[in-house]
Amino acid sequence: MPSRKFAGLWKWIALTAVYAVLMAVYVWFTSPNNVPAAYVGTAGDPATFFSAEQLKDSAVLNAMRNWIFFISGPWEWLIYLFLLFGGLARYWRDALERRGLPLVVRFPLFVLLVDAASFLLYLPLRVLGYSLSKSYGITTQPVPGWIRDKLVAFGVGYVTLLAVSAVAFWILSRKGRWWLKLWLISVPFTVFMMYVQPVVIDPLYNHFTELSDPQLEQRILELAAKADIPADRVYEADMSTKTNAINAYVSGIGSSLRIVLWDTTLKQLTEQEILLIMAHEMGHYVMHHLEWSALGAVGSSLVVIVVGGWIYTWSIRRYGERFGIRSRSDMTALPLLLLIIAVLSFASLPVSNFVSRGAESAADAYAMDLLGSADGSVSMQQKTAVITLSDINPPPLVHWFRDTHPSDLERIAAAMKFEREHKGESTHE
Repeated sequence: MPSRKFAGLWKWIALTAVYAVLMAVYVWFTSPNNVPAAYVGTAGDPATFFSAEQLKDSAVLNAMRNWIFFISGPWEWLIYLFLLFGGLARYWRDALERRGLPLVVRFPLFVLLVDAASFLLYLPLRVLGYSLSKSYGITTQPVPGWIRDKLVAFGVGYVTLLAVSAVAFWILSRKGRWWLKLWLISVPFTVFMMYVQPVVIDPLYNHFTELSDPQLEQRILELAAKADIPADRVYEADMSTKTNAINAYVSGIGSSLRIVLWDTTLKQLTEQEILLIMAHEMGHYVMHHLEWSALGAVGSSLVVIVVGGWIYTWSIRRYGERFGIRSRSDMTALPLLLLIIAVLSFASLPVSNFVSRGAESAADAYAMDLLGSADGSVSMQQKTAVITLSDINPPPLVHWFRDTHPSDLERIAAAMKFEREHKGESTHE
């Protein structure tokens, strides 16, 4: 293709390259695992529970994965800009039209081409992340299994993108307040996706069974009853074939609600530590965090549609002719829509992560209150940190943009504070 077509793209490539260098400097020289002087030598100091080799590995690994994270957003943006400035989106639309295919065939094929190109061009970053995690023993999944999961993700993503974009472009082709119609339709879609996630989508990736330890399950269900949670089954996810990391979660709404433990958690934590994790997840349920999350998604989608809609309309007026976009409902504009959504999503991370960290901190406090003790909390955080070689006290930009949970140091400090206050109350009594 003529280099003139890419004139606008080269500017963005240069800016991304400069940004990538700056972020590399930032993540490398903001040394990981540094803690405030008040915590040096305490249970929150990684020097007390990491080996010297683990500290070195954590420094290198966190610098690399933080850099991958920060470059992933602009990398995705460049892919969409390439499809627009390079004329591929316009070429695919025109080629499909020349073949005389009806719109119901052309549109799914066009979405498939855009999605496949995005998937393939983003793949190098995914491969780098997988290779890095595997080299440090965090990921255990063989290459064929990893490829299968990525292909499943591509399939699920394509079906979702096709459904959403078909409705979006149909509404964009109509008169009236298209942004309001889009938002109103997004509400039931958001709730539907939350409902089907644990019962339809999650089983595509992992195998779920009843908890293999019936005695532990009984303890968990007793804890759920104490918290007034209507749970009659705890599920175990076979994750040890993929990772050494530890996790548990509650997902779904209504009849699809599930309490899930990774089998890696069962193998590496004590019963008290597991009960703390379960009590934490129950805290999300009791405090209605799932419902608040749904409301938050609905509210944020309104902001994205209004702000993104204004940017989308302005961009078509400014660059529509250059990109070959005939109207706001032209399928050629799909990469532009995806670009705007991706930029707004990345920009909103500090806000959404701040809210998420608040919810996670509240769930931690609920768990300790429910059990009446923080026993096992510190050791659990330390074990999790060692297994994943995490940064105990990440630098500000990493914390704001990456962390959906409080840092390990914050959670350990909260547990130590609870223990001091709890012991003080017990002594006073």
